[in-house]
Amino acid sequence: MLEKALQGGWRYGSWILFLLGVLAVGFLAYLYQLTQGLAVTGMSRDVTWGLYIGQLTFMVGIAASAVVLVLPYYLHNYKAFGRITILGEFLAVSAVTICPLFVLVDLGQPARFLNLFLHPTPSSVMFWDALVILGYLILNLIIGFTALETERRETPPPRWLKPLIYLSIPWAVSIHTVTAFLYAGLPGRHFWMTAVMAPRFLSSAFAAGPSLLILLIYVLKKTTGFEAGREAVQKLAQVIAYALIINVFLLLMEIFTAFYSGIPDHGHTFLYLFAGVHGKGTWAPWMWLSVAMALTSIVLLLIPRVRENEKALLGIAVMILASLWIDKGLGLVIGGFVPSPLGHVTEYIPTLPELLVTLGVYAIGALILTVLYKIVVEVKQQESPLAA
Repeated sequence: MLEKALQGGWRYGSWILFLLGVLAVGFLAYLYQLTQGLAVTGMSRDVTWGLYIGQLTFMVGIAASAVVLVLPYYLHNYKAFGRITILGEFLAVSAVTICPLFVLVDLGQPARFLNLFLHPTPSSVMFWDALVILGYLILNLIIGFTALETERRETPPPRWLKPLIYLSIPWAVSIHTVTAFLYAGLPGRHFWMTAVMAPRFLSSAFAAGPSLLILLIYVLKKTTGFEAGREAVQKLAQVIAYALIINVFLLLMEIFTAFYSGIPDHGHTFLYLFAGVHGKGTWAPWMWLSVAMALTSIVLLLIPRVRENEKALLGIAVMILASLWIDKGLGLVIGGFVPSPLGHVTEYIPTLPELLVTLGVYAIGALILTVLYKIVVEVKQQESPLAA
């Protein structure tokens, strides 16, 4: 099936070349960072995690969201997801592939990444996070390609596949839960040390992942004629609405706990993120924009006539992705470091090299996703030419 990825028109080839160009620019920026050190980034002594780790956190959520499709389709035989479940699984593959890359570029010396496996430390959450992410990648590759091959041959799936599918469901939840533990297990960071960190991660993942999938389904429809089915898309929209409501509810619980308890360290971070402290509040407009987009999206998704309009739904999906990316890909990480445990406010702003390296890593993910989706569309169109 891999040979199908080598076939395509000029638009497909141009897109691949564009991604390779972005990847090349990102790689050159990484070489510059590697030779000059992490001093070229916006990180500092007080802010030791930044854009890279924020993207790791966000993309793990995108990968975990595949369970939203896998669980209804395989466990409850929900046929409407039949044409898009494989899209969710391969989205998880591309997302989880670039997660270790964000860790790699965040390290001053990439060889240190090997210490996770050369010198395993079972008491470290990072060790378990690496294991569950690697395991989830392998599971989705096996499940995705095996299911696709059986569809191509029009044969029933092998018996050994179902246990792997059932295993992938709790595994999907585990990858984002363990990632949440990386934050919640640090007692010196009050903003992260909360029992609802894992539920917040999962609820945001189940909103962001399907939103991205809806956008990708639309792109496939416009570029290849691939039809996912109206019922499937609308069901995803309902899932997004409920997940986003839960995410906002959990955030409000955090705000209540921070301010009603009167514990200064809990409230200072929220004050910095949404209002600024000591005259410094670079991210306040961004955080309010995130809140505005989230609340607007909830209201619009709860109106059936709006939700069922394709163009409106695409706009809502973009807003949700942007809102959760700001909150999770930036605000969450920055908020854990600013103010510092000593009350110092050292603002973090990503530099141009950081942005270029991040784009380069995302280009790798987009390249992998493009190739995988090209294979899926070719197989699906052979299976049902009229649907294309």
